[in-house]
Amino acid sequence: MAANFNDLASLALVARERSFTRAAAKLGVSQSALSQSVRGLEERLGVRLLTRTTRSVAPTEAGQRLLASIAPSFEEIENALGALQELRDKPSGKIRITAGEHAAISVLQPALKRFLPNYPDITIEIIVDYGLTDIVAQGYDAGVRMGEQVAKDMIAVRIGPDLRMAVVGSPAYFAQHPKPMTPQDLAAHNCINVRLPTYGGLFPWDLEKDGREVNVRGEGQLIFNNLGLRLSSALDGLGLAYLPEDQASAAIAEGRLVRVLDDWCPSFPGYHLYYPSRRHASPAFSLLVDVLRHRG
Repeated sequence: MAANFNDLASLALVARERSFTRAAAKLGVSQSALSQSVRGLEERLGVRLLTRTTRSVAPTEAGQRLLASIAPSFEEIENALGALQELRDKPSGKIRITAGEHAAISVLQPALKRFLPNYPDITIEIIVDYGLTDIVAQGYDAGVRMGEQVAKDMIAVRIGPDLRMAVVGSPAYFAQHPKPMTPQDLAAHNCINVRLPTYGGLFPWDLEKDGREVNVRGEGQLIFNNLGLRLSSALDGLGLAYLPEDQASAAIAEGRLVRVLDDWCPSFPGYHLYYPSRRHASPAFSLLVDVLRHRG
């Protein structure tokens, strides 16, 4: 039983890391020893659990079924051990969070500036990911998304103010193109677009006025998956960009960007931190949630 437990724990870590090399480094064992441990488990069970290639490792169908059953249990064990940090004078541990780029910049980064200097034994890893990540399967402690994107079985904590988007272009761009007065006018403009993995195609510009919603998918010469490049391209006069208002406000105030269709950009609910309802929060995680919730 002890051997099975250790081998199952090794299997769960390899599957989470998608790599024997990274998993072995975290366990402090050799890659060959770890591989032998997993192979021994497969032999005892009589079924292959992992598919190994020269570049990656992925669970087989049998491995996925087994991991779906055991991974939550190992997570509970890890959380319970992490909770023992309450017995120490200073909270410590590692917190892994997945978030979109704007949430990481506008909400998480300011909070970390306030939080981390007070807790030197806490490490926070933030992975910027535009997809709707399964935080349990990928080994994250929490994720940050818009409220409507959070699964119902998660605990969601509001951590940011309402948001607005802004359609902007540079004075140089508008010197050559008329300002759009309606969303339909965007069809005649060079729109700087973003492609997100969740949607598969180009991210629509969601505009609304007097209860009327219009989802614009404008054409343009530039497509990015990066916020900074969209902003800089708009500043360079390469087209119109659809950006979070707070990221464009300074350039608008300085006259380097001109805002259009302002009355078509209403506010909407901001970001939420979400995490599994069964999660036993460590002191470090609870402290971070408190800082993010109060935003101060």
